[in-house]
Amino acid sequence: MQDERDPEHLTVGAWTKRCYLAGRALMDATLRPYDLGSTQWYVLWHLANAGRAVQRDLGRALELERATLSGIVATLVRKGLVQQTSDGEDQRQRLLTLTPSGEALWRELPDLSFIHHAAFDGIDAADLATTIRVLRRATERLQTLPRQG
Repeated sequence: MQDERDPEHLTVGAWTKRCYLAGRALMDATLRPYDLGSTQWYVLWHLANAGRAVQRDLGRALELERATLSGIVATLVRKGLVQQTSDGEDQRQRLLTLTPSGEALWRELPDLSFIHHAAFDGIDAADLATTIRVLRRATERLQTLPRQG
């Protein structure tokens, strides 16, 4: 009988996780000299590309729990990269924008698309499309599965 930990016999979920973790480790190593983590980068990316955002909406867009996002935002505010203000219409809502320092840092950060290219260049486009389709469908199925227990 084959050992289940043998890399040749891991499940699709295990390989998906390993690929994600390898990409994230490379991303974190690339961002370390800038004193940023990958999740902080995603917040900056969203604000740099989509503009200001209500914190609650940003959490939904990035699929982050409220407490997680609050900690990340607090760190980015403390670093002077993000400004957090009250929304004019609803004082309970927090509006997030990049500060001038955040905009300057964003322009300085390396282009992380090399990670995608390193992972997927040379792989047949049809294979990638199939992979995306299968993982999207599996995710949708799991997200709509009734919670048990």
